[in-house]
Amino acid sequence: MLEEADRRIVRALADGIPITPRPYAALAREAGMEENELLSRLRKMKQQGALRRVGAVLQHRRAGFSANALCVWQVPEERLDEVGEAVSREAAVSHCYSRETLPEWPYNFYAMLHARSHEECEQTADRISTENRLGERRTFYSVREWKKAAMRYFCELDEK
Repeated sequence: MLEEADRRIVRALADGIPITPRPYAALAREAGMEENELLSRLRKMKQQGALRRVGAVLQHRRAGFSANALCVWQVPEERLDEVGEAVSREAAVSHCYSRETLPEWPYNFYAMLHARSHEECEQTADRISTENRLGERRTFYSVREWKKAAMRYFCELDEK
């Protein structure tokens, strides 16, 4: 069961991580506590399974990245961890993950690339393929950016 202070933290996180040298200090102020208490409570919520992760959403177009591509590959199961670790270190990759395959869709490794042009995206994807000894790749470019919004929890506190 979350305490009132934990609920304030969850509400503060729903507005995003502030772009500041001390984002957790700013979140702590918003939640009405000290930074060390906020960090301690976040660790506790994670240990208890009440919080899976704290993440940031890249507004890629606002950041200057006009070419955004989802690349998919067929990676042998025994190489998924190795490839995932290598690809996740790429500056152009915001996230990568594996999925189950289907008979009509044999791709099991996905990576989202962000670049300033389609050519730059293709060059990065080609280099990733070569350096990691990956085979056939399919690339899907974003044509529209949809609204990105965080889930909002404990909104009833707004009314108090």
